[in-house]
Amino acid sequence: MERILVIGCPGAGKSTFARALRDLTGLPLYYLDQIWHRPDGTQISPSAFDARLSEILRQKRWIVDGNYLRTLELRLRHCDTVFLLDYPPSVCLRGAASRIGMPREDLPWVEEAFDPEFRQCIEDFPQTQLPQIYALLERYQAGKTVFVFRRRAEASQWLRRQTGPHYPK
Repeated sequence: MERILVIGCPGAGKSTFARALRDLTGLPLYYLDQIWHRPDGTQISPSAFDARLSEILRQKRWIVDGNYLRTLELRLRHCDTVFLLDYPPSVCLRGAASRIGMPREDLPWVEEAFDPEFRQCIEDFPQTQLPQIYALLERYQAGKTVFVFRRRAEASQWLRRQTGPHYPK
């Protein structure tokens, strides 16, 4: 595990899992949300985002946290390990709601409210993005290790097996 992707629905806990992987492996961690979003809530241009992502992918070791379907194929070509957090929307909605008002290292601002469009994105994720993610995983799985967790407990158990019983549930 030298080049790791952590992907899945918003609110699934990708960033939390990616931080645990960073702590476990010592790999540098890059949050796509930190690259794409500015602190004022605007975004950089797609070409600037792509340039920064390309810089990261040229490095020998990394963890990249974030879905960003538009660039997933590129990231899959460069990674050796994928963790897909494929949780039910209800779990992701609770996860997203629980972080409202909390500062986070993976986002350059504090979410003050649960945006209705963002909520809808989470509710629609299994129909709109997940089929494409699985199709890309199928296409690029050769030579890669792919983990799919369908419950938070599965991800926690995997991490505990790597780090011992001190990892929290």
